Amino acid sequence: MASTTTCTRFTDEYQLFEELGKGAFSVVRRCMKITTGQEYAAKIINTKKLSARDHQKLEREARICRLLKHPNIVRLHDSISEEGFHYLVFDLVTGGELFEDIVAREYYSEADASHCIQQILESVNHCHLNGIVHRDLKPENLLLASKSKGAAVKLADFGLAIEVQGEQQAWFGFAGTPGYLSPEVLRKDPYGKPVDMWACGVILYILLVGYPPFWDEDQHRLYQQIKAGAYDFPSPEWDTVTPEAKDLINKMLTINPAKRITASEALKHPWICQRSTVASMMHRQETVDCLKKFNARRKLKGAILTTMLATRNFSAAKSLLKKPDGVKKRKSSSSVQMMINNKTNVVTSPKENIPTPALEPQTTVIHNPDGNKESTESSNTTIEDEDVKARKQEIIKVTEQLIEAINNGDFEAYTKICDPGLTSFEPEALGNLVEGMDFHRFYFENALSKSNKPIHTIILNPHVHLVGDDAACIAYIRLTQYMDGSGMPKTMQSEETRVWHRRDGKWQNVHFHRSGSPTVPIKVPSTSVKILLTKPPGML
Repeated sequence: MASTTTCTRFTDEYQLFEELGKGAFSVVRRCMKITTGQEYAAKIINTKKLSARDHQKLEREARICRLLKHPNIVRLHDSISEEGFHYLVFDLVTGGELFEDIVAREYYSEADASHCIQQILESVNHCHLNGIVHRDLKPENLLLASKSKGAAVKLADFGLAIEVQGEQQAWFGFAGTPGYLSPEVLRKDPYGKPVDMWACGVILYILLVGYPPFWDEDQHRLYQQIKAGAYDFPSPEWDTVTPEAKDLINKMLTINPAKRITASEALKHPWICQRSTVASMMHRQETVDCLKKFNARRKLKGAILTTMLATRNFSAAKSLLKKPDGVKKRKSSSSVQMMINNKTNVVTSPKENIPTPALEPQTTVIHNPDGNKESTESSNTTIEDEDVKARKQEIIKVTEQLIEAINNGDFEAYTKICDPGLTSFEPEALGNLVEGMDFHRFYFENALSKSNKPIHTIILNPHVHLVGDDAACIAYIRLTQYMDGSGMPKTMQSEETRVWHRRDGKWQNVHFHRSGSPTVPIKVPSTSVKILLTKPPGML
């Protein structure tokens, strides 16, 4: 099928089916080529809301995707531009993320990791041979062609990819995902294809033990770790990894890009090309267990960070993130911890210092090389129509209703507003992702009391980010006033973000997280005193 941009009406050639995913200004739907019956995934972009630079990015992504034709790369089959919309027709990839598939396997070995990274290297090598640098290699962009056993790994999302001439090294802007950024990008040095190989080293490290080589909840310290190449192979989990696997990681995570192994060289490494005799076949259960935690912690919706970045009102990740199980301390002053992974575009000027906000370290960030500030979320749009304003007010209102249910200790009302599979992050959960209502029920039934003295809550600076018609994210500062045991008025502050999804016409809270001080005072009788507890997990 031709992949050149055409001007024919999309619906004349394709039949659209169910929605597969949604972004702020795009939706992905399953579609079928009418003449052949072949199924694809159509990314439908609303171009009316894109800036001129966003249009250029879209054209560049389509141009790059048309160029790349490889079994380990999600292929672009068609590109159709119409008034107000642009359609990109890709392979229909149904196997989900590679990392999610691994944790569902009954058996996973070093040899399996070798096979996975080989396919990733094949895709990267094809990109580099065609003068393309991906710049955003990470687990979210590694998919499986189908759910069949042994399905091919597919590299996806070329939104940050760039075109280079040969082995050209230049400053193309600060772009990528923090935990996977290379030292040369962080130093703002000229860079090129080796940045992808550094990211491959990070991915291979995770594939072998289930946690990343570089981590710190403070982004500045994370960047310092990366620039120093401060990683190691701690016991006991690395004791069972073969020396050849560690050697390949070391060659990928070489600070000097000129000395870093290339994709073609890595494919010739014994641990890759002699897998059957070099890579261990031992089942790595601890890796699977750690990878499950790693996957859970990077599954927050991109809307959360998009909203936080737009408001700039608070820092959530510092108190949100804590060291997860299975992650080892560094021998240096820094510690290795798990990272939360989300895809949100952050745009700043390259003349500024490298940003060190207290945000999740796994957000895709972009520095524009020309210094122009912009965002694919069109955050510079200031005029809203009445429908948008009304929907945002609707989100604020339902958030107020949920907080009222919490203040009243009304679990029945709370469950009506929350999704049964509600997920949450907050300090009381000790850095774990909590799922479901049982965790929260305990606090309603045993701690929250309707006999508490009046509680008054104020929501400050609410910022609502609409994600399509049926999803939204709200970020706000919450002030809670109450009377303490001695009759003195007290005020507590917390910083909160909630993700809402509309089902059957009703908004439901599907995820929240909190940072800052406690939010709801709860009095629990004791033998001699009344104790003021923090707001229970899940009550946010």
